[in-house]
Amino acid sequence: MTRSHPPTLLTLTKRTLVEECGVQKGAHVLLALSGGGDSTALLHVLAVLSKKLGFELSAHGVDHGLRVEAAAELARAEMHCGALGVAFSRTQLELRDGGNLQARAREARRAALVAAAATVGADSIATAHHADDRAETMLIRLLRGSGPRGLAVLPARSGVWIRPLSRARKSDVRAHLERHELSFAEDPSNANRRFLRTRVRLELLPLLEELSPQIVGHLCALADALALVPNADGAADALGVALELNRAQRNLVGRALSLRQRSARVSLPGGRELSLDPVTLRPLLTAARPRLRKR
Repeated sequence: MTRSHPPTLLTLTKRTLVEECGVQKGAHVLLALSGGGDSTALLHVLAVLSKKLGFELSAHGVDHGLRVEAAAELARAEMHCGALGVAFSRTQLELRDGGNLQARAREARRAALVAAAATVGADSIATAHHADDRAETMLIRLLRGSGPRGLAVLPARSGVWIRPLSRARKSDVRAHLERHELSFAEDPSNANRRFLRTRVRLELLPLLEELSPQIVGHLCALADALALVPNADGAADALGVALELNRAQRNLVGRALSLRQRSARVSLPGGRELSLDPVTLRPLLTAARPRLRKR
């Protein structure tokens, strides 16, 4: 009897990079590298795929100035980059502890990464968000009362930001780290229940998984559906009849969106079809990929 094995992190990432992130031969990807487990696993996978797919890879770390351990963690990240032949750079910030700390740190980190991408000439910035992160973010936004558009969280590509691990679970990342014996840092803030995300990760999501073991997949599928339709109210056929696309149909439209110049034709129940040409697709794309200017 043949045993079926789940796809590896390498396989999942390659599929997402090509089909949803739109990374092509000759592209330059900048990886946001913290030295934590998720970004360390993504560094290793992208280093392998960069040779297979023919894109250039650089990495950049951001020290927020909040923990003394951060410098050593980035030093370990730089060591991994050196072993893989990946260029590494870093930014030193000086954030102060206080209100909205995670939000302020996130915005400062994004600004530093955009500047770093412009410096090296990268056309996309990869972050290590995976499916569990997407589910957590969706739950946080639900708790805060977000509407449909706000729940279309962390797609595989949005502007210059790509998330090659968006179809992988946290368990896939852990398995890759163990298989390749990759060392990484543990950020103690990830266990600090002062932060809402930590409580969602450690309390709410495990409870939901007890009630529905596939809840992470369900939440990600819902986020995908909300991201593909204008105003998140649903697509409509030529007669204006509201349509609900299944996952295979959404993936087809998503691939057409990522390529931007392709038309998509989706078969619907009852013999109907939904035809989307590039003009129709353009409003569905959040924005054309902005160009990063060199300083």
